[in-house]
Amino acid sequence: MNQTESPVVNLPVPALPSDLRFAFVEASWHADIVHQARDAFFATMAEGGFPAESIDVFDVPGAFEIPLHAQRLARSGRYAAVVGSALVVDGGIYRHDFVSQTVVKALMDVQLDTGVPMISAVLTPHHFHEHAEHRKYFMRHFAVKGTEAAEACLLTVAGLRKLEALLAG
Repeated sequence: MNQTESPVVNLPVPALPSDLRFAFVEASWHADIVHQARDAFFATMAEGGFPAESIDVFDVPGAFEIPLHAQRLARSGRYAAVVGSALVVDGGIYRHDFVSQTVVKALMDVQLDTGVPMISAVLTPHHFHEHAEHRKYFMRHFAVKGTEAAEACLLTVAGLRKLEALLAG
């Protein structure tokens, strides 16, 4: 089945304090596509009780810059979770999959180091071409990924809060 057409899982999210804040770090390259993830993330977060005012957006040039921003945001103690979003494509000069793997691993390292969830919507297609059909496909795909990122964000934060309460009591 085509991933873009797969149904989004709308899992029930336990109630979370309304004063939580979230950060969304997005790469500027292919911004029109990446913004689809951001817009879907915002819509799903609003459905979960977190309006746009609860989310700070940080623009970075490319995917490679996301982990450092995520690390600083996590260390600030201000955010319940940080989301990174980028489209890493083959520019013909370097292995684009290496860049994506490096970014995702760095986000995992930040998550394990700080205890703040890092949600990745950093995607690397096998093939991407600058023609209209590919752009439309990835715009739809990023909208799905933005929704999934929001659900993962809410569920992860809720799960960690439940775990903390269990371990404390």
